[in-house]
Amino acid sequence: MSLRPIKRLVKAKPTLEGAGVHLRRAFGFGNTSDFDPFLLLDDFRNERPEDYLAGFPWHPHRGIETITYVLAGTVEHGDSIGNQGAIAAGDVQWMTAGSGIIHQEMPKGEQNGRMHGFQLWANLPSSLKMTPQR
Repeated sequence: MSLRPIKRLVKAKPTLEGAGVHLRRAFGFGNTSDFDPFLLLDDFRNERPEDYLAGFPWHPHRGIETITYVLAGTVEHGDSIGNQGAIAAGDVQWMTAGSGIIHQEMPKGEQNGRMHGFQLWANLPSSLKMTPQR
C-alpha cells in the first residue's frame, strides 16, 4: 500500500446556511476540484439552539446525494416524495436527489441544547444525474 502525501490543510470556515444555521464548512466554497466527487462538507456542531433551530426549510436538490450523520440531537426530515422521520444520534441518512427532490431538515438539539452532526454532498456521475429520487 502506498501512502499519498498531504497536499494542503484546509481550515473550516464559519458559515450561515438555511434559515440562519451557524455551521462550519470544511469545503464547498471556491474551487472544489481537489475533493471530487465530493462537493461540500458541513459540521453543524452547536450548543446554542438559537443558532440552529431555524433549520433548513424546504429547498431543492438535483444531481447529488446527501449523506447526513447525526452525533447529538435529532434532525427532522421530510421530502417531496413522502419520506419523513427523525435522524437521531448515531443515525445516518443517505438521500439521492437524482432528477430532483425538495426536502427540509430541521435540527432539534438534546435537552441541554447540544446539536452535532455532519453533512457530505456527493456529486452523482453524469450517467446517474437523472436517476429517480430515493
